[in-house]
Amino acid sequence: MNEHPDDAADRAAIGRIETALVDAAARLATAGARTEALAEYVPAGRTLLVPRAERMRRLGSVWRLGVLLLAADVEGPTGSAGSDGSGGRTGNGAPAVPALYATGAITRAHEPGRTTYIAASAERRRQLRVAAHRGRFDPAETVNFDATPIAVDESLVGASGVLIVRDGEAYVRWSPTTPDAATPFAAYLAERVDLLVSPPEGA
Repeated sequence: MNEHPDDAADRAAIGRIETALVDAAARLATAGARTEALAEYVPAGRTLLVPRAERMRRLGSVWRLGVLLLAADVEGPTGSAGSDGSGGRTGNGAPAVPALYATGAITRAHEPGRTTYIAASAERRRQLRVAAHRGRFDPAETVNFDATPIAVDESLVGASGVLIVRDGEAYVRWSPTTPDAATPFAAYLAERVDLLVSPPEGA
């Protein structure tokens, strides 16, 4: 059966995404770019009948690139960034594609302190900061949670998430409230990597 030209173009676009992610991770690691924590939110519950308050569970570290999170040491659906002991390599010795996520929610670890009479939304933000503190994150450490894994494969073609492949090209949807607000992936990634490698003075 003959291959449809669009199929080949889309696969080529996915391959370019993989290459760009590997190159971006290498550049960020070499530059010692600032990373942030990636966590899983664990709701309140019971363990062996013992009540446990909500908390954040550390998954690893990521580079925050706007609406995307690139794993610095987290194994994920797009490959491994070395957390499995392989040194970030595939079986044939090629660099593995680091895990990629859509940025979710962000908080900072903070000790419980005293509850005050504030708006419900502000109190919830305080509770999440305390949940990060319970997860043994450092004081004021930035914690990313509720991040959505992005599989870099054929599922990106015509996808509805932040990373899509359309007509043989990859795009990033940088505004969830504006579905048509898409920019070429390569340019978006390069700009965000540049900002982390050489942050503006005072940032």
